[in-house]
Amino acid sequence: MGQQQPSDYPDTLQLVDSQEPTHRHRHLWAAGGPGREAGGAGVASANTGQIDDPREQHRVISSNLALIQVQATVVGLLAAVAALLLGAASGQELDVVEAEVLCASSVITAFLAACALGMLMVCIVIGARKLGVNPDNIATPIAASLGDLITLSLLAFISSFFQKHRDSRYLMPLVCVGFMALTPVCILVAKQNPPVVKILKFGWFPIVLAMLVSSFGGLILNKTISKQQFRGMAIFAPIICGVGGNLVAIQTSRISTYLHLWSTPGVLPLWMKKCWPNPHSTFCSSEINSTSARVLLFLVVPGHLIFFSVIYLVEGQSVPNDKTFVGLYLLAGLVQVTVLLYLAEATVRLTWNQALDPDDHCIPYLTGLGDLLGTGLLALCFLAHWLLRGETGLDGTSEPASGPS
Repeated sequence: MGQQQPSDYPDTLQLVDSQEPTHRHRHLWAAGGPGREAGGAGVASANTGQIDDPREQHRVISSNLALIQVQATVVGLLAAVAALLLGAASGQELDVVEAEVLCASSVITAFLAACALGMLMVCIVIGARKLGVNPDNIATPIAASLGDLITLSLLAFISSFFQKHRDSRYLMPLVCVGFMALTPVCILVAKQNPPVVKILKFGWFPIVLAMLVSSFGGLILNKTISKQQFRGMAIFAPIICGVGGNLVAIQTSRISTYLHLWSTPGVLPLWMKKCWPNPHSTFCSSEINSTSARVLLFLVVPGHLIFFSVIYLVEGQSVPNDKTFVGLYLLAGLVQVTVLLYLAEATVRLTWNQALDPDDHCIPYLTGLGDLLGTGLLALCFLAHWLLRGETGLDGTSEPASGPS
């Protein structure tokens, strides 16, 4: 008799300056990290029963919130530095005041967004636990989508404030130093929980690497956004990156919860022994994780069509809207999510086999890669559309495509 599988189980920080005062601000793109991890880590704690006891609940929640604040503050500063370095590498001059504005805006935005999102995730996960709803299906996508919204809103407001007060010589350095000074306090609070201490020591590499990978997506956007053939790309980039990041974060969190419930770190279940699954087992088998992968993949086309319709209603004919572009755009979205869902299955198995927590190690990598892959595929989509429209002598952004009369 074959091994019985359980039928089911209980259930970044992205920084972009929306005002774009300079080209360098487009590089401020730190993905993965605290926003999406807040959902995944909180779900794992809830599903494994770690927050059922009131005293344990307080310790777990406070230590995880403190960890998120430490990660957000450090990654916010690193994101600003990466943006400055990428700007310098692309030939832009370094302005000291602009660098101060960028660093102060990034650090404050990261700190406040992580605090707000962390508290929201605590409420959602505890509420879902009490209602008997699987937090995997709620907390992770909310963490990813609201993380972008909260971060962008805060960054727009805070960067505007500092731009107006850029002549205040000591304001921005003092703000950066003040928020960085809170980091040791958060570290002391985080050390209440031994698993969090391990993340504090060894969990930085995935977040920093994810930030760097995602920064290259910002570099692609910076190089293409001002060219006529990529007109409208800046509008679609957050959509394709957000959809891919949300879906892969959900799948990663579900597989991680599955392993937390039915196995122990370092030991894969018998039906998941292969670290590199074949695509058939990932998308076409009867396993619960394969079923969820198919459901998420089937959401791509209708989801993108809804977003595309909203963009067209708001932006009108300033974006490509003919059938050729829509087909290319949907194909890019499908390719992105297919690759990410397969990599989610593979990377979760690899990290679990190494006794590492997939929520802490896989989500940053995959969401950062999702930003890079989404931006790259979107650039190819616009380029292919421009080439195809050029062959027929038509302008894809001026008039909607009309069928034969």
